Amino acid sequence: MHDARIDKLAELLLDHSCRLQAGEHVLIEAFDLPEMNLVCALVEGAAARGAVPLVSTKSNAVLRALYRTATAESMQAAARFEKARMESVHAYIGVRGAANSSQHADVPQDRMDLYQQHWWHFVHSEVRVPRTKWVVLRYPTDSFAQAAGMSTAAFEDFYFDVCTADYQAMKAAQEPLAARMRAADRVRITAPGTELEFSIKGIPVIPCFGERNIPDGEVFTAPVRDSINGVIRFNTQTRYQGVVFSDIVFEFSEGRIVSATANNTPRINAILDSDEGARYCGEWSLGTNNRVRHPMLDTLFDEKIGGSFHLTPGNAYEIADNGNRSRIHWDLVLIQREDYGGGEVWFDGELIRKDGRFVPADLQGLNAGL
Repeated sequence: MHDARIDKLAELLLDHSCRLQAGEHVLIEAFDLPEMNLVCALVEGAAARGAVPLVSTKSNAVLRALYRTATAESMQAAARFEKARMESVHAYIGVRGAANSSQHADVPQDRMDLYQQHWWHFVHSEVRVPRTKWVVLRYPTDSFAQAAGMSTAAFEDFYFDVCTADYQAMKAAQEPLAARMRAADRVRITAPGTELEFSIKGIPVIPCFGERNIPDGEVFTAPVRDSINGVIRFNTQTRYQGVVFSDIVFEFSEGRIVSATANNTPRINAILDSDEGARYCGEWSLGTNNRVRHPMLDTLFDEKIGGSFHLTPGNAYEIADNGNRSRIHWDLVLIQREDYGGGEVWFDGELIRKDGRFVPADLQGLNAGL
């Protein structure tokens, strides 16, 4: 049965996110999708706009086999192949599904490091992110609905409602916050188990409204690399490299994570020891999508939660660059709404957000729907 919601989402990805023009080549990469309706709509839509669609389908089970048998040579060979392909396109749409979200949980950390260092970094950090018009999104699968604690039908309704939001209205509501962040120096954050301070002075601020992620709703920058001091206790679970982490606590000194504990303390420290930059942070962002209320073990949704923020060990984006370089980039979320324990965000001594709600008059538009 034809689903008009698929067509609406495809149009959003092609026109709003990728701004696809006639003559441009777009790579559509699909991972473990239960059906190909969205891919077909993207192909037909790109062709109708005079663009050239290219399609790659991938299996997470096959990727698991590649990662588990990884050598520096095999990962470098894969990177050369995919890097050349990425360099040949103007736009990239990554649609990620998963029959089993823990498919890569038993890949040894040293093999994942080889993948991150020799394959992912050269294709995505060096080419896709800085050189293409790109957007990534998840696809509503049974396992995704299960992680959200919802039936598949109810989750699909939620998914399409959130993903096809009014992104122009979101952009307008974010602008006053972006202006305040650009003018700010010192940030102070409090929450249960959290007392953290850092500077964002001089770092670019980027409001996000559907151009790179679907769904969207965040305003991000980066901490001055050596400025973070204090302790943070994250109150949402996170899945990284197929492994679920919870109860994460970091202690910072002069920007560096000097202590890290979690439900799997050895594994989290192995990730943070991937390289020198992994123990420093490359992003800090305030979530502004009030339609996303609760975590569902998916970063693309969880990092947008209304009343949340995320802090990111690892690589900084070039568009909001604090100079930190790493092959990891791990968005970790803390929700500050009252139902998650509350908390405050201060800019230069002014209370900006309390218990997930923005306080200044010019930021009240960001509270709609909370």
